[in-house]
Amino acid sequence: MEALIAPSILSADFARLGDDVNAVLDAGADVVHFDVMDNHFVPNLTIGPLICEALRDHGITAPIDVHLMVDPVDRIIPDFAKAGASYITFHPEASRHVHRTISLIREHGCKPGLVFNPATPLTWLEHVIWELDMVLIMSVNPGFGGQEFIESSLAKLRQAREMIDDSGHEIRLEIDGGVKVSNIGEIAAAGADTFVAGSAIFGSDNYAVTIAELKSEITAAVS
Repeated sequence: MEALIAPSILSADFARLGDDVNAVLDAGADVVHFDVMDNHFVPNLTIGPLICEALRDHGITAPIDVHLMVDPVDRIIPDFAKAGASYITFHPEASRHVHRTISLIREHGCKPGLVFNPATPLTWLEHVIWELDMVLIMSVNPGFGGQEFIESSLAKLRQAREMIDDSGHEIRLEIDGGVKVSNIGEIAAAGADTFVAGSAIFGSDNYAVTIAELKSEITAAVS
């Protein structure tokens, strides 16, 4: 499966968000990643569906990957679907009925995914993996950008990769948290194929150079 770079707009310049997102896509990024936080499930408050809709109205056509860190989660899913989300991922802890939430995402025309915090076991996948288009492994505790990568996430990635391969389904394996040029190779070798990077890209002096370096490290690790 083709490796995808998904810059998190949490690290973008919100004063010129549309132009900044265009810039990273023009520089070689593949997916726009949304970190949606509610100051309840996680200790931060970020963005809602209006920002997603605004980027679509601005002319953004790339896939938009919405990571919902909200509880309860079902209420906001139709709003993001209407606003133009492509993927919608959520934490199983934020849903009373995980299968129903997955079905709700798909019913609204989006691709569903489950998100696993560092201390959340992957056992949920034993029951719903066949219903998913994405599995997202958090390599930091969610809530803030700029955190350091948790090394034990590599073992979790390998476990998730094995479960996905055994399922026989095409399911993206995404990593989010502390991803940068110096570690993306070992992350790719552990099985990830979709890479969220916020500060590593938006905080760099040259988006195109950084994204090219990220992709080069991925290629070297998996070739």
